[in-house]
Amino acid sequence: MMWPSSQASKILTFLLFSIIVYCIYMDTFLFLRIRNYKIDMFEASVENSTQTDYSTHSAVRILPNYEDVTWIPCSINPLCHPTVKGLMVDHINHYIYGPFCAIVDIGLGISENMLFLTPNMISFSHVLIAFVGAKLLTCQNLALRRVAVVMFQIRMFLDDLDGHVARERKHIKGERSEVGTLGYWVDGFCDLIGVIAMMIGVTLYLKNNPPRRGYKGTPVSTLPYHQLKEINSTEDIEKESTVEVGISYKTKVSFQKIIQVIGLFSGQMVLSSLAWNRYIDVYQELLENCTEYDVVRRETTFKSGVFFFATGLWRVVNPHSYLHVLSLAVFCDKTWSFLKAVHYSGYISLVIAVGMSEYLVENIRSYVLTEGR
Repeated sequence: MMWPSSQASKILTFLLFSIIVYCIYMDTFLFLRIRNYKIDMFEASVENSTQTDYSTHSAVRILPNYEDVTWIPCSINPLCHPTVKGLMVDHINHYIYGPFCAIVDIGLGISENMLFLTPNMISFSHVLIAFVGAKLLTCQNLALRRVAVVMFQIRMFLDDLDGHVARERKHIKGERSEVGTLGYWVDGFCDLIGVIAMMIGVTLYLKNNPPRRGYKGTPVSTLPYHQLKEINSTEDIEKESTVEVGISYKTKVSFQKIIQVIGLFSGQMVLSSLAWNRYIDVYQELLENCTEYDVVRRETTFKSGVFFFATGLWRVVNPHSYLHVLSLAVFCDKTWSFLKAVHYSGYISLVIAVGMSEYLVENIRSYVLTEGR
């Protein structure tokens, strides 16, 4: 252990509570910002629009500018330039790593002065960090695995930084996916390599330190089956064995079972990644890119509570969120417990998110394509 478990528990609990409160706070203010202030992309559409419904456009334009009322500079404020992708990026990346990337960029002058450092070079650098982190994940020492978690968080920060630098050099405001560009594919490939490295590290650790299954009771033979408590980790068994007798050990979890559980969890991340990128692309096409669609209807859709809720689901079930939660499980030495808990149930959340998104896409398409009356 890097520090006493009680101290680590208190610090981690306080940190998690603070992050959850902060993210809820930011989500609330993001929704209020979208509803009550102008949205950049729709303002540009209104200015370039050839439609003659000037009264409706004027009603849209009377909203104040958010930049005029916020005291946090828009260069580091994640609420200033809301976009489709910004509404679907996970909370940690959007509200913590995003502003931190902007601060680092401003402090080091990466976008303006360090032109030799390209976004693709940053992407390749976090692949190297992922390899080192994956190696540390295989270690039996918990302290080294926690170092690995920190390294994978650095990898995810750099994954944000490469996108931030690319947008700054192209003068793009807010989070956007430029589907089909070289940077898009390089970033996706490097992300894939990083995720594979992490899952291989977790797999090798569980292979070398397989979780055990046992039952505690005094004595086991005298208790009915439903009163026995299953033990799923080596750490739990060791702790229980020091204070209780009568533990009946079963066989260690087989490597085949480990592969099955990790495979199902990895499948969730693959499906989540495919669906997440698909809906970012579709929503961007309907609401941001197709300026020939009715601008008022597009803005009305973007500002709606239903759209905010639907995109908010993808904040929770996107692949980055999976990695953050897995990192937390590794840090707490509950890797197997977490993987076993979600390897089936996680698919339910994906089905709900996909079903709601498909329904919403069809409704948005029919709504924005309908001529204004």
